[in-house]
Amino acid sequence: MKKINEIIGERLKSIRESRGLSQAQLAKLCGYSAASRIGNYELGERKISADDALVISEALGVSPAELMFGDRSDQVVSNYEYPLFSKVQAGAFTENSNAYTRSDAIAWIPTAKKASDNAFWLEVEGHSMTAPQGGRPSFPEGMLILVDPDQDVDFGDFCIARLHGDEFTFKRLIRESGQDYLEPLNPRFDLIPINGNCQIIGKVVKSQWPDDTF
Repeated sequence: MKKINEIIGERLKSIRESRGLSQAQLAKLCGYSAASRIGNYELGERKISADDALVISEALGVSPAELMFGDRSDQVVSNYEYPLFSKVQAGAFTENSNAYTRSDAIAWIPTAKKASDNAFWLEVEGHSMTAPQGGRPSFPEGMLILVDPDQDVDFGDFCIARLHGDEFTFKRLIRESGQDYLEPLNPRFDLIPINGNCQIIGKVVKSQWPDDTF
């Protein structure tokens, strides 16, 4: 008879593979230094703690209950869809929300999050919003973020901003010593001071991994 750890490990492996992730990629998303940690979990050689279950399930886009017990009953039905745009498209469409049709979107992404009719998804590019190991929240490259241009952006919120008239960037809006900045989560990247060169496009209200269907 299989042990509990082995059953959970097999479930972890199945979910990971369904997301198209290697052990190394999942370890990186979780902030673990070695892929062998994921391997040990999958083999049932290491018990997944409650804290690790939260981290791993978040990285995989499932609930802790599904990861640990195979229980999908707490999954929320996705009732809303918003378009996924490239940054070039988003730059044009935020100037005129009537400029696009349904077919212009790269895809329409379902979510349980209700946002305004003008909301849209962007794919995270680069590593400036990947938090240090174990840090949360974190937005690794390839994650999708839902941007709502109709919501106010306050200090401490994550947002999309337009720099120098055309360049889009994803950062957190902060204020230090009376100066406003766009802050990356990755300390290897510099703060961007806001000196009249920045237009706040919208608030980031949701993040999730792409669905397997596209």
